[in-house]
Amino acid sequence: MTYSTIMVNLELGCSNAGVTGAAGNLAERFGASVVGIAACQPMPIVGMDTDGYYVPEALIEQDRARIDSDIKAAEAEFRSALQGRVKATSWRSNVMLGSIADYIAGEARCADIVITAGSGDTPSELARRVNPGDLLMQMGRPVLLVPAEAAPLALDRVLVAWKDSRQARRAVADALPLLEKASHVAVASIAAAEDIAAARSQVADVVGWLKQHGIKAVSTVAKPAGDDAGQLLAMAREHEAGVIVAGAYGHSRLREWALGGVTRHLLLHGRGCALLSH
Repeated sequence: MTYSTIMVNLELGCSNAGVTGAAGNLAERFGASVVGIAACQPMPIVGMDTDGYYVPEALIEQDRARIDSDIKAAEAEFRSALQGRVKATSWRSNVMLGSIADYIAGEARCADIVITAGSGDTPSELARRVNPGDLLMQMGRPVLLVPAEAAPLALDRVLVAWKDSRQARRAVADALPLLEKASHVAVASIAAAEDIAAARSQVADVVGWLKQHGIKAVSTVAKPAGDDAGQLLAMAREHEAGVIVAGAYGHSRLREWALGGVTRHLLLHGRGCALLSH
C-alpha cells in the first residue's frame, strides 16, 4: 500500500508553510504526486429591504479582486514550495456560494490522503477557510492535520490511539502506508479499571494485525487520568511520536463539539500532527 496522490488544502491570505512542507515531506517519502487546492466563499450579500439596502457593486468587485489575488498567491506559494521535490503537481481552486468542505471533499476523489491545517472555527473565518471538523466528517479519505507553523514533518515514530470503534479501525487501516515506513509504532489505549483486560486484548489484536502487515508495534494501556486528550498527548511524547493516528468522533459529533474531547483537541489545539479518519 502507498499514498500515490496527496491533496493539500491551502488557506487564503496567510502562510501555508506548514501544510506545503508536510506535503513535500510526505510526497518525497512515497514518491507521490501532489494536488494543491484552495477555496472560499465570496462576500455574503444581504437581500434588499424596503429602503433599498444593498451591497455596493464596487465593494463586490473589490472582494472578488482580493479573492483572485489571494488564490493566485496561494498557487504560487504551493508551486514554489514543491518545485523540484515531487514528481508532479497540479492545482485546483474555486469560489462558491456553497460549502467549502463539500467542494474539497468532492475533489478529494483523486487523492489517497488530504493534508490541511488544524484551525479554530471562528465565524469570521468561515468564508475564507474550511472548518477542519466539517472537512473530516465529509472527506471519506484520511486527513493529516498539521500545525500552522512550518515544522518538519516527523514520520518515523507514530502513536496509534486505539478505541474499539469503527472510526479507529478505519484510521489504522488508512494509516498502513505510514506505519509500514515508521521505525517505531505504538498502539495506545486508555481504559477504565474494569475494562483494562478487554483493552489489553483489543490492543494485542491490533498489534498482531499490524505484524501480519510486516509492522512491528508495541502496546501500552493506561487507566484514565482525568483528561484523555492530555493523557494521549503525554503518551505521544513518551514515545517521541511525530504523528498520532486516531479515529474521529468516537461519540456523536454534537457531543464531541459541545463537550470537547480528543477529536476536538487534535483538530484545534494539537501541537503535533494527527492522521484522522471518520
